[in-house]
Amino acid sequence: MAEQDSYDTSKSKAYTELRRSIITGHRRPGERLSLAELAKTYKTSITPLRDALHMLAQDGLVTIKPRSGYFISRTTLKELRELFELREILELAAIERAAPRITDECLEQLEHVHAGYTGDDDESYDRYTDENRRFHYLIAEASGNHELAEMLGRLHDRLARFMVLRRGGESQMSTHPDTIEALRKRDVAAARKAMLDEISATRDAVLDHVIREDGGSWHL
Repeated sequence: MAEQDSYDTSKSKAYTELRRSIITGHRRPGERLSLAELAKTYKTSITPLRDALHMLAQDGLVTIKPRSGYFISRTTLKELRELFELREILELAAIERAAPRITDECLEQLEHVHAGYTGDDDESYDRYTDENRRFHYLIAEASGNHELAEMLGRLHDRLARFMVLRRGGESQMSTHPDTIEALRKRDVAAARKAMLDEISATRDAVLDHVIREDGGSWHL
């Protein structure tokens, strides 16, 4: 049992720290990941590290190439635009279904998702990203369709590093109260508009930043 706990702890630590290094841009698209180097950095054995990398591959952050190794995933501009298009489809479907049926308990959870703005450091952005994912996941769960919520959660994982690129931690939290207010009134049209406004603003800011400043890294 102690051995399993140690394994789980090592895997969780490697996953959390590697994910943070990817979404905050310390590891760049296309970068090759050395198992031996990572094992030394995170003071763990190869097996939990490999499992952590497979988890990151499921999140779309790491690409596994047979006989070549592990690499930070690249995303083309076309793929990024398609991810945001898919996000709009899923988010609007979720909130239209959630608005008439959301519970007071869920609204209370949404009110307390964000712990507040604490700056533009990596640790804060790691938290902002998790909080934003949870906010949107909770709304999708309120739709009554668990598969929709899971799909949307995975999509937020894939978009996480792009959301961090724009460094909009403070503005991110300021958009959610409008969504909560519309949901509290069970106003489907207002909830849909609040969600669409957030998605559009985020998409435009991210695409603008990526094209202007990070196109070379992403091979756009």
